[in-house]
Amino acid sequence: VQLQASGGGLVQTGGSLRLSCTISGGSFTANTVSWYRQALGKQRELVASITTGGAATYTDALKGRFTISRDNAKNAVYLQMTSLQPEDTAVYYCFADTIVRGGHLVAIDYWGQGTQVTVSS
Repeated sequence: VQLQASGGGLVQTGGSLRLSCTISGGSFTANTVSWYRQALGKQRELVASITTGGAATYTDALKGRFTISRDNAKNAVYLQMTSLQPEDTAVYYCFADTIVRGGHLVAIDYWGQGTQVTVSS
């Protein structure tokens, strides 16, 4: 199983990006999926989470600019980021609390690789 994050890049201040997190490798389902980010020299921080049913939560400071969503049919979770600021520059990671296949638990606390987001001033 792989959690693949994509969609990062270089954007100017005020711009937008949409990150994608997809699960590949078979008929896997990730339950609650979260986006985290880690800026250079800083600790990794939670950005947003979404349950299988679509209930979303956000870090207060990012509420209103970032939107998390998911398409269960495509096994994908998205992070729409708007009004980006230089302080949003970080590597963004997706994380699944549990991954199952056929009703069986496959993985717990599963991290995908990150995607770099750079916001120029």
